[in-house]
Amino acid sequence: MPAPLLSVMGAGKSFGAAPLFSNISLHISEGERLGLIGPNGSGKSTLLKIMAGMLEPDTGTRTVRKLTRIAYVPQEPEFAPGTTAGKVLEEALPVRGMHGLDDAERTAAVSVTLGKAGFADGSAAVDSLSGGWKRRLSIARELIRNPDVLLLDEPTNHLDLEGILWLEKLLQGAPFATVVVSHDRYFLENAATEVAEINRAYPDGMFRAEGAYADFLEKREAFLEAQSEQQAALANRVRREVEWLRRGPKARTGKSKARIDAAHELMGELAEVSSRNAKATTRIDFTASGRKTRKLVHAEAISKALGGRQLFRDLSFSLAPGMRLGLAGPNGSGKTTLLRVLMGELDTDAGTIERADGLRVVYFDQGREQLDPAAPLREGLGAHGDSVIYRDRAMHIAGWAKRFLFGPEQLDTPVGRFSGGERARIVIARLMLQPADVLLLDEPTNDLDIPTLEVLEESLTDFPGALVLVTHDRYMLDRVSTVVLGLNGEGGAEVFADYSQWEQARAVKPARVAKEAPVREAGAAPKKKLGYLEAREWEQMEQKILEAERSLGTARAAFQSPEIVSDPVALQRRYAEMQAAEAEVEKLYARWAELEGKLT
Repeated sequence: MPAPLLSVMGAGKSFGAAPLFSNISLHISEGERLGLIGPNGSGKSTLLKIMAGMLEPDTGTRTVRKLTRIAYVPQEPEFAPGTTAGKVLEEALPVRGMHGLDDAERTAAVSVTLGKAGFADGSAAVDSLSGGWKRRLSIARELIRNPDVLLLDEPTNHLDLEGILWLEKLLQGAPFATVVVSHDRYFLENAATEVAEINRAYPDGMFRAEGAYADFLEKREAFLEAQSEQQAALANRVRREVEWLRRGPKARTGKSKARIDAAHELMGELAEVSSRNAKATTRIDFTASGRKTRKLVHAEAISKALGGRQLFRDLSFSLAPGMRLGLAGPNGSGKTTLLRVLMGELDTDAGTIERADGLRVVYFDQGREQLDPAAPLREGLGAHGDSVIYRDRAMHIAGWAKRFLFGPEQLDTPVGRFSGGERARIVIARLMLQPADVLLLDEPTNDLDIPTLEVLEESLTDFPGALVLVTHDRYMLDRVSTVVLGLNGEGGAEVFADYSQWEQARAVKPARVAKEAPVREAGAAPKKKLGYLEAREWEQMEQKILEAERSLGTARAAFQSPEIVSDPVALQRRYAEMQAAEAEVEKLYARWAELEGKLT
C-alpha cells in the first residue's frame, strides 16, 4: 500500500494560553475527499494551514510524500489590485521551461482552467468581480498548478447556488485528493467520501468515518452512545469505590494501597470522560412581539432596478404570522435588495408596500455592519451597564454572554478580535433582545458551526412571527422555509412550495431564453416590416435558441467530464467545442435582436 500523500502526526497548537487541539493525527491518500468539521474555535483552519505547511505545529510532525504538490485556498482570497482573471492564472503557472510548458501550452492551460471555472475569457478585472467569482478564481489559481492535494477553507462562503453546484461537480470528478473545511451539510453530503470532526469530545481529539455526511452522523451517534455507556459504567464503579474509601480505617484494615490508587485513577478517568461528554451549545430564542395581526406586510406589484439591471418586476406577496419565506436565486438577483425594500431602507420603482401599524422588524445584516469592531464584547452583546433586558427581565451580562459561549474574561475584548462565527453569534444575541413581528435574515449562516446552525434552525421554526430568509445553506433553506420565492436575476420571480421544487424548476428552464427569446401568441402573424424570409426566420428563432442552449449545456457537460481531466488534448478539443457552442448562442441572440429592431 503506497504511503499517504500528506500526514500530520500528534499535532498540537495553542494560541497564548488557550490550546486549540492536541495530539491530532490525520492521513490523506490518493483520491480521498475528506470533509473537515468541528465547532467554531476548534482549530479547523489552523489544522488546514499546518497541513499546507503555512504554520508549524507546537507539537507533532507534518510529512509530505516526495514530489507531492499541495495547494491551499484560504477563506478570504487575495489578489493584486488592477489585475485580470487571466493574468492571475498566468502568474500561478510555473515559469517557462519548467515542466516543459511552452507559450502555447501555457495559453491553453489558462484557457482550459478559465473555462473550468466558468469564465468566458481572461479579461475580467479582478477588482470588479463579486465575492463568488473571486472565490472561483482563487480555486482556479490552485487548479492550474495541477495539485495532488487541494486544501479548501470554507469554499462555499460567498458562492451562490450555481457556484456551489459547480464546486461539487468539480470535486466529485477531481483526480486529486481534497480536504474541505465546511459547515454546508448538503455540500458535505455531495462532495465528501469521508468526514472528520475535530472536537474535545473524542479521546483522540478527532472522530473520522468513511462515507458521506449522513453516514458520518450515524457512526458518530453510535460512538457517542457507547461513550455515554462507558461513562455510566465508570460512574457505578467509582460510586462503589468511594463508598469503600469512606469507611473508617478499621473497616479498611488489610485492604491494599493498590486498590486506593486504582480508585483515584477511576475517578480521574470518569472526570475525563464526563468532560468530553459535556456539550456546550449556543441558546438561541428570538423574542416575538405576540402581535395577532393576520397580515403583517403586503407587497403589491413592486419593481426594482439597480445599476441598469431589473432585479424584480410586478412582484406581489404577503407576510403573515407563522410564514417563513425563503429567498432563492443567483448572486445579484436582488435578494438583499428585496430585504432592504421590505425594511424601508430602499424605495420601490413601482408598486406599493403596506405594513401593519407599529410593525417591528429585526434585520440581520449580511455584512454585520451593526457591530463596532472597537467596542468591547459587553457592548456588542447589547449590554447597558452590567445587564441586558431580555423579555422584560434584567439578566447579568456574564450570564447572557455564557448563553452564546463567551466567558466572563472576554467581556472587555474588542469585537473586532473575534472570529466570523463568534461575530455572527454576537449579532444574533443583539437581535434576540428586540421583540419582532418580522425577522429579515440576510445570510445568517456564514461562519456558523453546525451545532449552532442546528440551534438556529430550531429557533426559526419555532418563531411565531413572519420570517424572510436569505441563505446559501440549502439544508437550512429546505428545513426552515414554508414557501420559497425564486428570483431569476432577470426581473422574474416565481413562488415554489419548497427549495427542492425550485431547484427542479431552474434545472429545466433555460434562464436566458426566458429573458430574451421572443414570445408570441400562437397563430400571431409577424410584423409587416419583415420580408418573407426574415419573417420565417423570426418565427423559428425561439426554437433555434432553445436548441442552441441545449447544445451548449451538452458541450459544457462534456468539457467538465472527469474522464478527460487527465487528457490535455481531449480537454482542448472539448473546450473548443464549448466555445463554438457559446458563439452560436451569441450569434442567434444577436440575429434575434437585429430582427426585433426592424419591428420597432
